[in-house]
Amino acid sequence: MSAADTDRLLDTLRERAAALGFSAFGVTSAAARSDLDEKLGHALQAGWLDGMDWMAEAPHRRADPRRLWPGAKSVIMLGLDYTPDRNPMERLWDDRVGVISVYARNRDYHDLIKGRLKEIAGLLARRTGAGVKVFVDTAAVMEKPLAEAAGLGWLGKNTVLISRQSGTWLFLGTIMTDIELPADEPHPESCGSCTKCLDVCPTGAFPAPFQLDARRCIAYLTNEHHGPIPAEFRAAIGNRIYGCDDCLAVCPWNKFAHATREAKLRARDDLNAPPLAQLAELDDSAFRELFAGSPIKRIGRDRFLRNVMIALGNSRRPEAQASIEPRLSDDSPLVRGAAVWAIARHASASELEALWRRHGGLEADSDVLGEWRFALAANALPAE
Repeated sequence: MSAADTDRLLDTLRERAAALGFSAFGVTSAAARSDLDEKLGHALQAGWLDGMDWMAEAPHRRADPRRLWPGAKSVIMLGLDYTPDRNPMERLWDDRVGVISVYARNRDYHDLIKGRLKEIAGLLARRTGAGVKVFVDTAAVMEKPLAEAAGLGWLGKNTVLISRQSGTWLFLGTIMTDIELPADEPHPESCGSCTKCLDVCPTGAFPAPFQLDARRCIAYLTNEHHGPIPAEFRAAIGNRIYGCDDCLAVCPWNKFAHATREAKLRARDDLNAPPLAQLAELDDSAFRELFAGSPIKRIGRDRFLRNVMIALGNSRRPEAQASIEPRLSDDSPLVRGAAVWAIARHASASELEALWRRHGGLEADSDVLGEWRFALAANALPAE
């Protein structure tokens, strides 16, 4: 294919991508990020990805697209803008409601992007006969470094991709191909001396600029972590019940981003600030109905209710106690354990002792019993 033909092909692909709603398009070589082996290895060795088992599985494949697909020569990276129409931190003060990360307030982005990527990849295959593979955060692909190499933006000090046009609000998709395409220039890092994203983190999840300790990250703790949330982070979580946007929302580059007009990317009204009291009543069927089509559905009702209990424990409202107490006898030990911590933040010593006498003798789970013992000890009560 001549250079002129290749340019026309890329113009066609860019036009089709724009028509499908993508706001960013770039190309890089499959060999562009030879530094990823070292970066990923350092993060694993430091323990920052502890609990994220998929990152530790075959890291050599994750660090190089050619190991995932030996035939890969070029990588097309695309970005879909999901800029919110309001400040996602504006309800962090309101302890009546739960705060959900912007990306999860509507349809699952995997479903939104994958079909569009397949359409663009199919167009490339038909025009050239090339082999293509499509990925949306579902395989061993390090999308953010590849997007940086493809010129879509740069990795900020919070390790999130930042775009001059979309700020921190980009969903990423990947198309690999076995033909050579001319690569775009990588985007230079443009954070300067700004440290707003590091300073705002409630749990101190950044050991240094451009480094993230996922074990301390609220997004990881509320989305990916399967067990009880470590006690040291519970108060800092506040009313964040799924994810955390703080380090994204404070980025000064967001001033250039424009709120999305696509209905499937706009927040559902019922997920903008759902009342914690209502969420606390969800059984499995109601949870599935409420979050049908949402990425929240993937974590399941029990982990979600664990998060809701933590938020209710952090509430300053006395009526929160009435929403917590029924969950002390929940079928899920994960929910019961979080409810014990939460109720201890509200109940008087005599109320807590009465609740222990009512529920403690029936409790068989060691983690939940540990929560009870800690709560009783903090109130100088015997665990008998």
